[in-house]
Amino acid sequence: AARTPNRRVTSIFFGGGTPSLMEPETLAGILDAIHWHWPVAPDAEISMEANPQSVEAERFKAYRKAGVNRLSLGVQALNEADLKFLGRLHNVEEAVHAIKLARDTFPRLSFDLIYARPNQSVLAWKEELKQALDYAVDHLSLYQLTIEPDTTFWSLREAGKLIVPSADEAAELYEVTQEICEDAGLPAYETSNHAVPGAESQHNLVYWHYGEYVGIGPGAHGRLVGENGTSRFATATERNPERWLSLVESHEHGTITDDELSLEEQGDEFLVMGLRLYEGIDLSRYEALSGRRIDPRRVEDLLTHNMLERLAPITPGSNTENRLRASKEGAMVLDAVVADLAS
Repeated sequence: AARTPNRRVTSIFFGGGTPSLMEPETLAGILDAIHWHWPVAPDAEISMEANPQSVEAERFKAYRKAGVNRLSLGVQALNEADLKFLGRLHNVEEAVHAIKLARDTFPRLSFDLIYARPNQSVLAWKEELKQALDYAVDHLSLYQLTIEPDTTFWSLREAGKLIVPSADEAAELYEVTQEICEDAGLPAYETSNHAVPGAESQHNLVYWHYGEYVGIGPGAHGRLVGENGTSRFATATERNPERWLSLVESHEHGTITDDELSLEEQGDEFLVMGLRLYEGIDLSRYEALSGRRIDPRRVEDLLTHNMLERLAPITPGSNTENRLRASKEGAMVLDAVVADLAS
């Protein structure tokens, strides 16, 4: 709070791990502390991640009373075999019960699913996604399975014991996802997020708009704007909860990284985050952040190859040439598009 004077909190997110194991009184105490240190917008979005196990679902009413107005459930699959494969502790019945209870308790609800799972057919995913849409209220997060290095899944895949969809199959699953959700009234507003217009996650939009946010708990990341209004600092806290708590008790904070980003790094982060959005980006802001101009020939080349699309300006009279978004084809190879623009 001392580093962010004259700011107003517009969203609060309890996430990362299992915050729904927290006592509701603890959550209320944290919210009280936030109100003490910053002015909080009356309509602030206060989100909480939760797992669907029944022991946590029973606490929903207490979390709502404490101030949570949006719940994000980690469902991940509506298929028993795949829930076991993903290492989830809940079953489909518990997931559906938690969804229904959350719908009755919170004004807003989101839950996530993972697709492109081993041996998952397009037909099976269509049926599962349509089932999810029957349960959904106004928001779904739909992530493609990513096999990370140095994980059990990685080792199994390398040994030929885990067969995931090919790149072409994954692309077809992605296209099907976009079509079904759009037809159901939940179009994609970001690469992996779908919402009824007006129900987008306000907190996550701060990330994708490359805004300013404070990361406080174990493993939390933040982006803070300096006093001059142009410098930007990347912060990170200790990941291990016990070590984090020890640092807080001894140093009054758990921050272990506090680096000023170069202009080039700011520009790169802006592109990576902003091009995930359906609304696209304004290259004028990229130039203001990075201090450099993207080569117009690169933009034209990506437009020619249907990787980017031009958009009408948000502000009447502003430069139409500067507003871009990734096309459907570009969204599937977004890392390559960003690398091409930033090089």
